[in-house]
Amino acid sequence: MASPPQKLMARHPLQRLSSPSRGVSAVVHIIGIISFSLSYKYLIDFPTMINDSYGWHWQYLTILGLTVAHATFIFGLLADITLSPTLFLIKNSLALCSAPLEVLISVLYWGISAIDKTLVVPPEIHIAPWADVGFHAMPSILLVIDLLFLSPPWTIHVVPAMGLSSAIAVGYWAWVDHCFKHNGFYPYPLFAQLDTTQRAILFSLAALTMTGSTVMLKWLYGRVNGLQGAQKRSRPGNVKGK
Repeated sequence: MASPPQKLMARHPLQRLSSPSRGVSAVVHIIGIISFSLSYKYLIDFPTMINDSYGWHWQYLTILGLTVAHATFIFGLLADITLSPTLFLIKNSLALCSAPLEVLISVLYWGISAIDKTLVVPPEIHIAPWADVGFHAMPSILLVIDLLFLSPPWTIHVVPAMGLSSAIAVGYWAWVDHCFKHNGFYPYPLFAQLDTTQRAILFSLAALTMTGSTVMLKWLYGRVNGLQGAQKRSRPGNVKGK
């Protein structure tokens, strides 16, 4: 009779590559952990006024997203090493939040930067190009790779996705305002240029965009891996499509 780890290797029929595994899956997760760790190191090696402010760099949605992405890949690597269904379940559950969030961060950052980068990065703060990519592109790229090739299909629907996105938006808004009361400034200059109503609209649009990214990622998964059985509701740790 096959052992639990051996059974786990029989991946979901729509999953492109074996995961958890000590092969490609582990390599992808190691690359992600190294990339995310180097981004944290950059914050320490090149300090700004944010380092000494209340909330540190966790005032930035970018760094909050990076933290969740880091946790996702740490659990992914632990699942690869141990072949644990429980750790695989935790990784995929975290990815339901981290992947759409990182896509949102990439869309907002690069989209706003194309219009006026000083709206998201104060003129007195310089970010090296390689670090910029590490913060605002690599997490979304690696999480999308993990989803498309190393994960079973998502079964989350639009309403729960909207609920998750809205909770993150409201929570982040409350956190940013709390930090503002201590620091007297917002981490993103754009926030200071908006009144309360305009910020509410911005955060509502961000929640809608994150919901849209969840729907888009589900659609992309179907285009890459097929749709057979993808509509069945299952746990994020389901590897056999049951």
